Amino acid sequence: MRDFSLSFSPLLPVSLLIALAVAGVIVIALGLVARRRGTVLRAVGLALVLAALVDPSLVREDRQPLRDVVAVVLDRSASQTIGERKAQTDKARAEIEKSLGSLDNVETRFVDGGGVDSGNDGTRLFASLNSALADVPPERIGGAILVTDGVVHDIPATAGSLGFTAPLHVFVTGRAGERDRRIELVEAPRFGLVGKDLSVGVRVLDTSETGEPVQLRVRADGADVASLRARPGALVRVPVRIQHGGPNVIEFEVAGLPDELTTLNNKAVLTVEGVRDKLKVLLVSGEPHSGERTWRNLLKSDANVDLVHFTILRPPEKQDGTPISELSLIAFPTSDLFGRKIKDFDLIIFDRYSNQTVLPAVYFENIVRYVREGGALMIAAGPDFSGPEGLFYSPLGKISPARPEAIIERAFRAQVTDDGKKHPVTRGLPGSDASPPAWSEWYRQVSAETLRGTSVMSGADQRPLLILSREMKGRVGLMLSDQIWLWARGFQGGGPHLDLLRRVAHWLMKEPELEEEALRATARGREISIERQTLKPETKPVVLTSPSGATREIALSGAEAGVSRAQASVEELGLYRLSDGELTALVNVGPENPREFQEVVSMVDKLRPLAESTGGTVRRIGAGTGDMITLPRFVSMRDSPIYGGSDYVGVKRTGASVVTGIGVAPLAVGFIGLLALLGSVLMGWLSEGRRRAR
Repeated sequence: MRDFSLSFSPLLPVSLLIALAVAGVIVIALGLVARRRGTVLRAVGLALVLAALVDPSLVREDRQPLRDVVAVVLDRSASQTIGERKAQTDKARAEIEKSLGSLDNVETRFVDGGGVDSGNDGTRLFASLNSALADVPPERIGGAILVTDGVVHDIPATAGSLGFTAPLHVFVTGRAGERDRRIELVEAPRFGLVGKDLSVGVRVLDTSETGEPVQLRVRADGADVASLRARPGALVRVPVRIQHGGPNVIEFEVAGLPDELTTLNNKAVLTVEGVRDKLKVLLVSGEPHSGERTWRNLLKSDANVDLVHFTILRPPEKQDGTPISELSLIAFPTSDLFGRKIKDFDLIIFDRYSNQTVLPAVYFENIVRYVREGGALMIAAGPDFSGPEGLFYSPLGKISPARPEAIIERAFRAQVTDDGKKHPVTRGLPGSDASPPAWSEWYRQVSAETLRGTSVMSGADQRPLLILSREMKGRVGLMLSDQIWLWARGFQGGGPHLDLLRRVAHWLMKEPELEEEALRATARGREISIERQTLKPETKPVVLTSPSGATREIALSGAEAGVSRAQASVEELGLYRLSDGELTALVNVGPENPREFQEVVSMVDKLRPLAESTGGTVRRIGAGTGDMITLPRFVSMRDSPIYGGSDYVGVKRTGASVVTGIGVAPLAVGFIGLLALLGSVLMGWLSEGRRRAR
């Protein structure tokens, strides 16, 4: 294919050439007005001179036509795996490739878009389209085709944003009249106060629009907490109690339908981070001693702790007849603290307190009930613990982890027990890895027999020193020495008193990271990290259940004392359940409520405005039942406002080409220019000669 055109290369500045041309026109005009002979020939000569100065050339371009590029984006998102859509997409690809291949000079580019491994929340086909055409000039693009279910989340606002002027055709998979029911989280708080109710706004949507109420089940950390009736389309507020700090996984689920597309979106997941407001701690100090302020200093150093400190300043041996009501200048509200408001406290600590009749037995009974219903109690015992007035012989003895026997008064160094090396409270305690441990000695301990719980530290003669016990829903800690203050004051180098006491206090208040029996799972991309914390000698395999119900067993390997871990690669997005037969953990892979499954009903209306603004078409390709499809025929078209009809779609012919050779022929110089100039001079000479002859 050859193209011809004129090219100019002026020998003088254009402004000067224009001035010469204007002057020449004026001279010629004056000659014509005066009717001077030869004016026309002079005009021709002047024109030839100007043409020579402009230097025109005839340019010949040898061109090779380029193929028009048509991009075909195949939707490989998760919603395209529903029903027959994947098979329809594969069949459409084969037919499109065959049809476009039959057109002359068309290059077809197939690209998979919106895949489940793209890491995007939603179907993003136009990002894939832009990538496929990134190296193609806009003038070579003959069109674009999308094979999708019609639910796309990155649709450009205008056709101009596509970056090309060619038709966009959309072939929609699925079938008309599809039905789906799903849950939409309208109000989903991400944080909640522990022990408080959180209101979550939920809406059930059903494409059938029958309005029949459905049963909505609510689970928290895998346990059923509520079941209520919800009318489709109506906002339902569900109160959910935040049970603990850290992640609280809340599930909302409705039953599926026999003819429903998928039940994956019948469940919505919300992860709420449980946070504590102010930790309320009640500290009851008994007999004055050297370490009396150890607990107080620790608790006051934490700005998140609201401390109530109740101190008995009179030692037992100084009892007299002074009435209890006259022992302080201000009456202490014991009836409030140990009666009506006892449940307001997150932790109660008795530091060397003995039963001096200041607190009636009914208050101790209240404490026992408080612990069994989920409260926390810490007893820092001294010599008084083993006496007849010790707390063990009060109603608190019902929940005491150990029975006192005698007092040991000699130097000893606290040790972390075998169970303690596995327990999060004492595992890795600074100084514990040395032999003997790198902390100071203590000189007094209450010898006791362990009744329940776990001894995590031992003292003299390997007798239990620190015992942690669970009591129904609550927890109890018992320190069988009153000399941790030696660590606090740096005696013989001191010891990790802050680490130890903080860990004990937070374990008592059910800090998730300090649970001695725990199954945890975290997700990063498609990898699930599994961790099993246990005091048991063996770790059982974990059964991993996918969102679709498929299960597999995963063996864990020991990582450190009391901790076993494993990694699991997964394919599906959604909520996974892990269980070892005793404990259960939930972990969500990908977005909590994937945008991909919020709308799964195939539709033609969403992409229609954009496609029609480019001259393209939108149509369903499903034919009858199953994976049968019907595609229109493909034709090539020149520029047109519409590139499709009821039974055809058009591909734009761009006419793009590339130059393979160039030829230049000067018109005002060389032999041709000389011949024209000499001809004009000769004609002018002849004309002048004739005039003189007359």
